[in-house]
Amino acid sequence: MNHETAINKIKTFERFGSRLGLERMRILMELLGNPQKDLNVIHVAGTNGKGSVCRYLYEALSANDYKVGLYTSPFLEVFNERIEYNGALISDEELEQCTDHVLQKVQLMLEQGMDSPTEFEIVTAVAFVYFKKLQADYVVLEVGLGGIGDSTNIVENPLACVITSISYDHMDRLGDTIEKIAAEKAGIIKQGVPVIMNVTRREAAKVIARKAYETNAVLVDATKIKYKVFEQSMEGYTLDTRIFGTEYTDVQIRMIGEHQLSNVMTALITLELLRKQQKIKVERSRLYAGLKRAIQIGRFEVMEKNPYIILDGAHNEDGAKALAETVKSFLSDKKILMVIGMLEDKDYNKILDQFTQVTDCFVVTEPNNPRKLKTEILYKLLTERGQNCTVIEDPAEAYQYAESIKEQYEVVLYAGSLYLVGQIRRILRDDGRKRIESSTVL
Repeated sequence: MNHETAINKIKTFERFGSRLGLERMRILMELLGNPQKDLNVIHVAGTNGKGSVCRYLYEALSANDYKVGLYTSPFLEVFNERIEYNGALISDEELEQCTDHVLQKVQLMLEQGMDSPTEFEIVTAVAFVYFKKLQADYVVLEVGLGGIGDSTNIVENPLACVITSISYDHMDRLGDTIEKIAAEKAGIIKQGVPVIMNVTRREAAKVIARKAYETNAVLVDATKIKYKVFEQSMEGYTLDTRIFGTEYTDVQIRMIGEHQLSNVMTALITLELLRKQQKIKVERSRLYAGLKRAIQIGRFEVMEKNPYIILDGAHNEDGAKALAETVKSFLSDKKILMVIGMLEDKDYNKILDQFTQVTDCFVVTEPNNPRKLKTEILYKLLTERGQNCTVIEDPAEAYQYAESIKEQYEVVLYAGSLYLVGQIRRILRDDGRKRIESSTVL
């Protein structure tokens, strides 16, 4: 099985949809020998911020010479991004081997007339097999959707459960109230396992606190632990804090946006709690180096300067609000062009309410996804709001158009969908390589 075949075989399971529930996963993991039971897992759920918190945890532990696995979704450019180990994406060869191993067990399930696992369940199983094979010291595990019925919730005894935020997203699957969504996310909480939550909505925080109480789990509210920012710029932040009596001074991070301050605090609190419980040992300077190294691609990622070319995968109301606030903090005096594309199952009206605070100049396009929102809908909604709007359906052509007029702006910002951001990121990187090659030839 070659690399492309491995991915294509996994993709054939798309037809089974994204069905929540652990029954299929339990059977599959049993057939695989339950590799997840031999892993030290930090389990991270939340509507927004979970990817960044995972990245901070992963880099901080890796910097302390631990062998660390990271499982996240979705990917932006290549499938292998979903599974990382020791600073590198899973290799094509390892992906082939682990996929082949998992699919052999899936075939046994099908032969016995059992329900087929979903695509996400198979990828999650591949990650567990890979991390067990390499004997990872720790695994940072990001929930795919919700919590209680997500395939990652097969982990029964994690070191810590982290819930980064609760807001409206995937309401068709997780519920139409904040309380219902919070209950889904709180489903990762396990008996006696410490919970770190960074949840600002009181009604959601109450649901999580109740679940922690019912499971006799220590609960730490990250929003209650203070920090002080000493420097901030487009290069990042420097902050001080005190966590459980331990002073952290001159902590530097490179991810931009006020929400990243609460994300790094959530990660730091988790690490300090595990250190106090003697579950990890970390050396201060290495911890700092790891946090400073952490970058989450596609999240207010500055690809070029003068003019700024920025990618942000903001695809729900809270993500769009965080983007608008970040622009206000750092780029409020700049002339900005936004290139946006969205999915039709998102609350695009509320997202546009935030985006139109950023600028009044838009190019609308369509992400390469079957659930894409048609440009005519976006155009209508933006022009009704009095915005200047150009329609270019193909994202590659939208990029070329933005490039042709970028000198008229100080910032070109791509946002609205991770699928769009991933496609633009590939194009930008290809363009950059071509420019380097042409300058070398000259």
